[in-house]
Amino acid sequence: MGRENQTWVSEFILLGLSSCWETQFSLFFLFLAMYLVTMLGNFLILFLIRLDSSLNTPMYFFLSVLSFVDICYTNSTVPQMLVHFLSAWKTIPFQSCVLQFYVSLALGGSEFFLLGAMAYDRYVAVCHPLHYTVIMHGGLCLGLAAGCLVAGFMNSLMETIITFRLPLCHNIINHFACETLAVLRLACVDISFNMVMVAISGFLVIMLPCALVLFSYGHIVAAILRIRSAQGRSKAFGTCASHLTVVSMCFGTAIFTYMRPEVDSPAEQKMTTLFFAVVTPMLNPVIYSLRNKEVKSALRRVLRKLNGITSKLFS
Repeated sequence: MGRENQTWVSEFILLGLSSCWETQFSLFFLFLAMYLVTMLGNFLILFLIRLDSSLNTPMYFFLSVLSFVDICYTNSTVPQMLVHFLSAWKTIPFQSCVLQFYVSLALGGSEFFLLGAMAYDRYVAVCHPLHYTVIMHGGLCLGLAAGCLVAGFMNSLMETIITFRLPLCHNIINHFACETLAVLRLACVDISFNMVMVAISGFLVIMLPCALVLFSYGHIVAAILRIRSAQGRSKAFGTCASHLTVVSMCFGTAIFTYMRPEVDSPAEQKMTTLFFAVVTPMLNPVIYSLRNKEVKSALRRVLRKLNGITSKLFS
């Protein structure tokens, strides 16, 4: 289709996950429940880390940043999706689509960089325990977190500019959100350059943090295997198990999808976006809290404090 057939787009129509009203109604309650669990779990993590001094360590600092990013990422797409489940006409203004595209892509990229920084933190904790507090000082932690966010937002800015400069032939997006590959399908012109940029972006945002994770855990496994006692090895593996679980899910799904975009169907892309926007932010606090004794102990201490305050107020 040539440039002469392109149209001016003032809003987009999102096809969503289903055209069946009964299915949409059921999906609304399912994703509303998941959204509430996500908000509750991540706010609980932020609440515990803020109130319990024993969690004022680099590991939990990065976890708090990850929870904050997950909260923002989920809110960039899920509330609109919930509204559209109950709407007959699923539209989004052009400016809102661009903003959603930019913010969700930026936060998603930032999360991959954060997982890489967290892997480095675990590497220092296991391989250099005596120098951990010296190496992972407050300035470095703040610098790494800020660098992850800046890298994610800069990458997203580049992709947003080159995507929305394309002439568009129609405004129907086969997705529930303004996602990269779904928007590119609307273009009237050859998108080979954009697909190359998607591949480059995927390498920088996904493969480089993944390489850092593999490097860190390679050294971690080697260090753990040198520990003589079985109890010591078990404790060392326990400090990394939660992070490794999240990393495996995120990087595995991202590599499967975005490093081979030409063979992904719209349905696969919807499922991938759902995984990153809904499932991962919901599972992150669950995995970290259920598999971490320190977090559970902190929760018990905070609950005792709150119970004591409540008893004094009503005594």
